[in-house]
Amino acid sequence: MWWTWPFLPALVLLSVVRVQTAPCRTCRKLTESFIKGLERTANKNFGGGNTAWEEEKLAKYARSETRLLEIVESACEKTDFECNRLLEQIEDQVETWWFHRQQEAPDLFEWLCIEEMRLCCPPGRFGPDCKECPSGPGGVCGGLGRCEGEGTRLGDGECVCDPGYSGSLCQSCADGYYREKSSNDSTGACTACYHSCNKCSGPQDYKCLECKRGWILHDNKCVDIDECGTELAQCPSNTYCHNSEGSYECRGCDQSCVGCMGSGPARCKKCARGYRLKGAKCLDIDECSERAIACPGLNEACINEEGSFHCDCADGFIRRDSICVENKPPAGPEKGLFDEMTDDEVLVLQQMFFGVVICAIATLAAKGDMVFTAIFIGGVAAMAGYWLTEKGDLLLDGFLKGK
Repeated sequence: MWWTWPFLPALVLLSVVRVQTAPCRTCRKLTESFIKGLERTANKNFGGGNTAWEEEKLAKYARSETRLLEIVESACEKTDFECNRLLEQIEDQVETWWFHRQQEAPDLFEWLCIEEMRLCCPPGRFGPDCKECPSGPGGVCGGLGRCEGEGTRLGDGECVCDPGYSGSLCQSCADGYYREKSSNDSTGACTACYHSCNKCSGPQDYKCLECKRGWILHDNKCVDIDECGTELAQCPSNTYCHNSEGSYECRGCDQSCVGCMGSGPARCKKCARGYRLKGAKCLDIDECSERAIACPGLNEACINEEGSFHCDCADGFIRRDSICVENKPPAGPEKGLFDEMTDDEVLVLQQMFFGVVICAIATLAAKGDMVFTAIFIGGVAAMAGYWLTEKGDLLLDGFLKGK
């Protein structure tokens, strides 16, 4: 079978579930593509050689499986799933037509899609049994519409009329159209009435016989009904009626209004909360200037807005736990008593402290206390030893260096 050839891998991967009702449009598209393939491969680029040999080779190629495979290979785009699925389904039928039925049934679409696969109907027929579409003078649907499902196995066969026509066979003029007079005995075409007319005798605004909804007939003219001036308009609360040609619309009131008769703050029935009537308009109340203490919180400032106000922290303050506090940078760890002192300052302070202690001990020693006298002498000796040692090292170092 030609389905197993290596240049048709996409078809091998397709589902093998047989589709019973593939759409007519897909079958038509497939057969049209097949016919184009026939035309494309008609001569197989023979020419310029032995004529008898070419004719013999071309005759063999014309009905060959090789040509069939070339046509089938390009019949469907790789991404067209429906076409490829149908192509897989009709393998046997295509081979039968190619090798045995081309001469007696040259129309591939009619033989395959209508007779064999029963996916389509002939023109002028519809439905599973290909019933005849309703017809009248001029053809199917009077030639002024189309039969629903025509040419397919689907649809109910009712006439879908062209714009301006109506009726079971599209022989009448639709609402908003009138029949033009014909110069001969033929039926005139249906032409549109003036836009406000539902029935008319001509295209002018004064030839209306019946008006469309939202209009009223007066002296053969359709005049717009102002629904806003009658009880016909029904708008919800806090909206107002705005008239338009043949109808009306409900538009929202201004935010300063509770109920209104039109747009803007001057058409309010009542002022909304946060607004006050000044002259003829409902205008915003500045609560921040009218109230003595609009914002009672500590370090709060009043900010007016349309129809209301709100309280926020004053400049330099931020809200923490519902209280406005000064906006200070976070404090770092506490510094010690001697953190900012230089090393020299610390040394001087240590010497002063040691001197005070020695002085206190000397005072006690002067009173004849032997214990404090001994401590005093030891402390003096330690200081002297430290000083002499340090100074002695400096003197010795200078002597050795010849200074």
